[in-house]
Amino acid sequence: MSTTTIRLPDTLKARIAKAAEAAGTTPHGFILEAIAEKAEQTERRSDFHAEAERRWAEFLQTGESIPWDEMRRYLMGRVQDKAAPRPVARKFAK
Repeated sequence: MSTTTIRLPDTLKARIAKAAEAAGTTPHGFILEAIAEKAEQTERRSDFHAEAERRWAEFLQTGESIPWDEMRRYLMGRVQDKAAPRPVARKFAK
């Protein structure tokens, strides 16, 4: 494991110490967890954008989509444990 030095303003260091104590961990553990959470958040955002770009490219290629009102009705049925036929994609109406 490598070592990295960071300089923290005294006010932030105090906030971290207080938050770490409330979380039942050490300031070091708290900082590591915060960095790991931020890295995961950034990776997820990147994955989200990549998936959005992939889907947009697919839409541009096929011109097919599912109208929001149909998808919403389907999703609301799923949330309520109702059997509902899955909506079918079709050419986008301009």
